[in-house]
Amino acid sequence: MPIVNRFHDLAEEITAWRRDIHQNPEILYEVTRTAAFVAEQLRAFGVDSVETGVGRTGVVGVIKGRGTSRHVIGLRADMDALPMTENTGAPWASKVPGKMHACGHDGHTAMLLGAAKYLADTRNFDGTVVVIFQPAEEGGAGAKAMIDDGLITRYGIERVFGMHNLPGMPVGTFGIRPGAMMASADRLRISVEGVGGHAARPHLSRDPIVAASAIVMAAQTIVSRNADPLEAAVLSVTMFNAGSADNIIPQKAELRGTVRTLKPEMRDIMETRLAEVVAQVGAAYGVRAELEYRRDYPVTVNDEVEAHHAADIAARVVGEQNVTRNIVPTMGGEDFSFMLNTVPGAFIFAGVGENVANLHNEAYDFNDELIPVGCSYWATLVETTLPRAA
Repeated sequence: MPIVNRFHDLAEEITAWRRDIHQNPEILYEVTRTAAFVAEQLRAFGVDSVETGVGRTGVVGVIKGRGTSRHVIGLRADMDALPMTENTGAPWASKVPGKMHACGHDGHTAMLLGAAKYLADTRNFDGTVVVIFQPAEEGGAGAKAMIDDGLITRYGIERVFGMHNLPGMPVGTFGIRPGAMMASADRLRISVEGVGGHAARPHLSRDPIVAASAIVMAAQTIVSRNADPLEAAVLSVTMFNAGSADNIIPQKAELRGTVRTLKPEMRDIMETRLAEVVAQVGAAYGVRAELEYRRDYPVTVNDEVEAHHAADIAARVVGEQNVTRNIVPTMGGEDFSFMLNTVPGAFIFAGVGENVANLHNEAYDFNDELIPVGCSYWATLVETTLPRAA
């Protein structure tokens, strides 16, 4: 089953939805406009039920097929944007200062809406489809919030599927792998307190900047000297805050960053060794150094059976030659991992173009050419997973 012709006909309408969402980005759980738009569209499509406020601002639609099957699958799209200033120059660029859809969640939402419209019209499946529109993927663990609010149990979801666009891959290609697909994402905050003083008399101070700098360098040896070189681990210090003037040695410094791994054992090593490095380097420099380590998103692990199934679906849409079934894992994090930890399922990458800017870049914009492909994947997944009796 190639690209569904209906989605070529709907492409202009779906693109208009996507661009409207893009112009009005909202972050974390504050996706009230987007959620209202999604709920309004779902009701207009005639889906069987629409619930808002799931996981604070999530939207859930239920579409029942023809037949008697009680099987239920979930399809998820994320709705939130990022706290960034857009620099694309597109006519549909963000109208909200300091916020933009730099990860393509506007496209994800529009494609799942397009699929929902088609599925509500045709109902060429036997079972129930739950379309999940999630807030706060970008650091707010919106997937967990929806699960904690009863998403899986309330709707009886047995299997769940997600999709994310990926720059660098041509439109009309997909990538997936069984097992670990994306890394865990943990957050670190290191507080360093010394003794402030005059920059001309450093010997009377305990410089937190020097100590914090040493911690940054020593922490990198955890990956190079404690982690198995055949296992993946990334430690990035991304914020270094200290000082208020060029002639004052400050009292305090603060570091922030992330740790990413693909295995629980490596995650444990990184947390344990980082705590030791922070404490001991701080002691060596005569300052107080404390680590706050927060385990955020777990590893995104595709169920083996469902990963192969999702790859088969993608191959039906774009051809086997355009599906990479063992794509290299990425060290980016994804809170769809919480859903995959709850029920079997699979997360797949959809190519959004080779000349599209990287995700989380001010020049990124979702490529609307992906819309018919992504919608067709969702529709084919439903009709194949929940087939009607011949």
